Amino acid sequence: MATLLSVNVGMPKDVAWQGRTVHTGAWKAPVSGPRLVRRLNVEGDGQGDLAGHGGEIRAALVYQLQSYQYWQKHLGRDDLTFGMFGENFTVDGLPDDDVCIGDRYRIGGAEFEVTQPRVTCYRVGLRLGEPAMASLLVAHHRPGFYLRVITEGHVQAGDEITLTRKGPEELSVADTDALLYLPDRDPAMLRKALNIPALSPGWQQSFRELTAAQGPERTPERAGEQPVGRQPGADSGWPGFKPLRVTRIVPETPAISSIYLATTDGTPLPAARPGQYLSIRLTVGTDAPTVRSYSLSSAPETDTYRISVKREPHGTVSRRLHATLRPGDLMDIAAPRGTFVLEDGTRPVVLASAGIGATPVLAMLHRLAAVRDTRPVWWIHAARDRSHHAFADETAALLAQLPDGHEQIYYTATTPQPTDPHTAQGRPTASSVAALGIPVDADAYLCGPTAFMDDLGDILRDCGLRPERIHTEQFSALSAINPGVTSTATVRPHQPAGPVGTGPLVTFARSGITTSWSSARASLLDLAEACDIPTRWSCRTGVCHTCVTGLVSGDITYTTPPLELPDAGAVLVCCSEPTTELVLDL
Repeated sequence: MATLLSVNVGMPKDVAWQGRTVHTGAWKAPVSGPRLVRRLNVEGDGQGDLAGHGGEIRAALVYQLQSYQYWQKHLGRDDLTFGMFGENFTVDGLPDDDVCIGDRYRIGGAEFEVTQPRVTCYRVGLRLGEPAMASLLVAHHRPGFYLRVITEGHVQAGDEITLTRKGPEELSVADTDALLYLPDRDPAMLRKALNIPALSPGWQQSFRELTAAQGPERTPERAGEQPVGRQPGADSGWPGFKPLRVTRIVPETPAISSIYLATTDGTPLPAARPGQYLSIRLTVGTDAPTVRSYSLSSAPETDTYRISVKREPHGTVSRRLHATLRPGDLMDIAAPRGTFVLEDGTRPVVLASAGIGATPVLAMLHRLAAVRDTRPVWWIHAARDRSHHAFADETAALLAQLPDGHEQIYYTATTPQPTDPHTAQGRPTASSVAALGIPVDADAYLCGPTAFMDDLGDILRDCGLRPERIHTEQFSALSAINPGVTSTATVRPHQPAGPVGTGPLVTFARSGITTSWSSARASLLDLAEACDIPTRWSCRTGVCHTCVTGLVSGDITYTTPPLELPDAGAVLVCCSEPTTELVLDL
């Protein structure tokens, strides 16, 4: 008979960590006497980050006496006390390889249902002073598990734990955890996991994506505190950079020119998916080479790529390209990459952009027109006025080739007044977009300034489009995912403080920073943080893949081997360092 040994609670508090402040409820301590367990929580307990802990699906965390004993021996520790693993219930019995998702247990006056293994999170390592703890919990198959409250009631140390119902499929907590975080997954076990209604929605979504990943290759999101970014590596092509020749340059507007590129020996170019981009490497003056990314702006042909570049007033690279680039010049180019791509299917399509953001969705429009796609297509574009409306004639011609194409243009300048019935003055509004009659099952692809994408995304959601079908692209640094870290002032990326490193150059392409590697850094993630580059992570030990980053060029080594390697063309920056000059899509 299993027994509840300790009830542990603790309210969130601020904890200093690596020069930052983490708001966390990981500090739990035993309490005496009965405690009321309600639908969302144990009385007196709280979580600092409800995105990954707490709430109805994760009302209480369970960890076992036997695992405490295991870690005491494995870590050589004699100071582990109940609550240190962040658990609410310390139990004698209920091992992770025996308890199954969907099992129900009665403890005292309450009944509970097992919903998922513990989320891999750096904060358990923070609490224990063992940075690798998140990885160890998974690798040693001792994660612990969360409970949902079926019947509210009081519990206290000494209560017996009684199994009241066995979960369907009898998939253990340890097997469920390994199914998500470890390689060599069993397809039959994935199907079993998806047949368990009690499994938390986040883990169900992860397993659906893993099931899909066994068809067309893709990187699934991992269950946890935040959705993980898609694999940003190249699908095919060449490693690193290679020279392509400029065949012609075509002005599109006073500020935008299209650059056509071909191989130097006439060999075919690798196919690219519509929406992908090229990274270019350019030396400006005596500084280290600079890397910038530009979308392919037409359907890639076998012998030509086209990118379209806007001359920015303070853009070092764009001004250099507009001022000095000539046909016949060579440019260092990395192979097409990116996952903001047009998906196959039958649902209606919305292609929306502002300014130079038209380029990736224009490539999608080229592809749709080339095959006379029968899906309804809406082309929405915002520009300052007709003279700044790049690709206007080109898009009109492409839309004319579609059986069901629609166009809506917005000119933001106050004069002159547009006369075309498909052109409006101002910016997209809720009423003007609703009037377009876009079906709620459409897939939308948005590219442009962040404010444009945020505003139009909100409008489309209000029109009924599902959030997961609204895709956005941006070439600046992605928004940070730093769970639990309290908000800090936004700082422009910069060179790291302290002595200049003597190792290979590391370029963070999205952030425009190139700096030398220093052996004083623990990882590429540590270097990025020292440069105040927005980063994405959760476990910081190579488990959750939140930090997966496109590897444009160069080689790395893993200082701590991840439990599962990322796909080719990507790297886990939380546990790696460079061995050669490196360019990261970060």
